[in-house]
Parts: sequence; structure tokens; C-alpha cells
Amino acid sequence: MLKIEKAQNTDAQRLTEIQKASFDEEARQFNHNQPGGPPGYDSEDWQIDMMNHGHYFKIVLDDVIVGGAIIFIDGNQIHNLGRIYIDPQYQNQGIGTQAMQEIEQKFEGARKWWLDTPCWSLRNHHFYSKCGYTKVNEADGQFIFEKY
Repeated sequence: MLKIEKAQNTDAQRLTEIQKASFDEEARQFNHNQPGGPPGYDSEDWQIDMMNHGHYFKIVLDDVIVGGAIIFIDGNQIHNLGRIYIDPQYQNQGIGTQAMQEIEQKFEGARKWWLDTPCWSLRNHHFYSKCGYTKVNEADGQFIFEKY
């Protein structure tokens, strides 16, 4: 059973491991085998900081943490999906899609969702489109997606 739960500081090490594996694998496949991810993706301290400043959730499947998501909200109920990631061992099983649906339900008062992702991240483009997001802009090597 999949659950979306508030991440705790004690989850930081596991979430860092998963995030690093997920972003490094994506970059390996689609960015000329160059490991790397967004700022803080490989830092436990960064994870803890985000837990204190955003809405940070762990994605749990049968009591195992398999991913995470960070949401930021501005005063106008515009929600930014700052990050969502799934352990590469659990990808392509519908977990990300189900997690997105449950996260959006948690914030059903949102007027708009938006996110950005690297232009080279083809799997992400497909995933976000499948979840109902539309590419609306490109800036600084990033595609901007929105959903109303």
C-alpha cells in the first residue's frame, strides 16, 4: 500500500540516498552519463532544511521509503512541486503517478501547480505530461510545466 507521509529529520539519510540515486540515474541516461542533480540533492543537511521550510513528504510503499516530494506554496495558493523522486528500483511501476495524485489531493485548494525540470530530462517530460501538466515555457535550460 502506498502512503504519503510528512518526512521527519530521521528520514533525511534515506531520502538523500534515494534522491541521489534517482537524479544520478536520470542524468546518466539522458544527460550524457553526467551524474548530478538539483542543488542539495545529495546533502542530508539540505533535506532537513527543506523539511523545516517546505512541505516535505516521504513516499512509502509497504513500510519502505521509496521516494520523496517537496511542495512550496505562495500566498495565492500557487503550488510549486519543487521536487519529486522515486528510487530507481521502484520506477516504472506507477508509484510516481499515484504519489502525484495523492499529493495533489492533499492540497485540493491549489489554484495552480507549476514545476521546472531540465530540458534534457525526457523521462520527466513524459511523466509530468502524463500527470496532466503542460509545458508552458523554457528558460535557462529548464522547461516550465503548469497544471490548473
